[in-house]
Amino acid sequence: MIPNETVAHFYETHPAAKGLKGPDKTTGDEGHFNVFSRVFCNKYTSYARRDFYKISLILGKGKITYGNQEIEINRNALVFFNRNVPYSWQAMSEEQSGYFCLFTDQFLSTINRSATVADCPILRNDAIPVYFINEEQQEYLLSIFGKMQADIESSYVHKYDLMRNYVNVLAHEAMKMQPSEVNDVHVNGSAKLSSQFHELLERQFPIESPEHKLKLKTAKDYANRLGVHVNHLNRALKEITGKTTTEHIIDRVLAQSKVMLRHSNWSVAEIAFCLGFEYPAYFNNLFKKQIGITPKSYRVHER
Repeated sequence: MIPNETVAHFYETHPAAKGLKGPDKTTGDEGHFNVFSRVFCNKYTSYARRDFYKISLILGKGKITYGNQEIEINRNALVFFNRNVPYSWQAMSEEQSGYFCLFTDQFLSTINRSATVADCPILRNDAIPVYFINEEQQEYLLSIFGKMQADIESSYVHKYDLMRNYVNVLAHEAMKMQPSEVNDVHVNGSAKLSSQFHELLERQFPIESPEHKLKLKTAKDYANRLGVHVNHLNRALKEITGKTTTEHIIDRVLAQSKVMLRHSNWSVAEIAFCLGFEYPAYFNNLFKKQIGITPKSYRVHER
């Protein structure tokens, strides 16, 4: 069983977070975000799956291991770590600097993602995208992370909206780089299938109107669309992400339902219908089981 590092554990053990307070209710249901200097980064991190995403500006040399892949970071790079890809890091040079930001799935779900899932490095479930950078790119990225750090420590009331914009900028800067600058390694069949599933899942969202209804609702629906047996899809996702197909579908549906409850005036019944539930009671029961309160109570509490 691959170990899982939580955000709370990160704050308790990582040298960069020493003395800092971990996640709280500051950002409500919109998730957690923070940015750190790599001056005090670990020389080695054990092979594990994290429950958060991370974008690192690595100034120094090291080695990233994930799956059966090993990436040598022999020059400065911008690296995107997906929460579903277990990895380890080993520093290969004494001098390590730069920055990294980490954020949860809830924070990511509130970002306006105009790029396709296949292109966006944050959402890669099959690899760890590494973008080697030149001096000009390095200076620009240092300025972005520097602004992040200054703004996250400010009292600006909309600073988390600003952080989402910075994350989008980092993603787009990476996507602007030439393919030859990306360390894109061959991935196995399970990883490819996992990536195809997540791309298909994301295509179902956002939901634009109460008349729109999810076309794919069950694990079997996704397996049929991908041309594989449902057991094969389950095994592939379990191997790569540690979750079943159904668990991924439920997580994404619940994330979408929270957004709709907070930001739309649609009734709970309309939301349930859009998300593929035959009866509102089914949606109510699932939401309460997973979140702890009913959709109606959640809407009242979060508005």
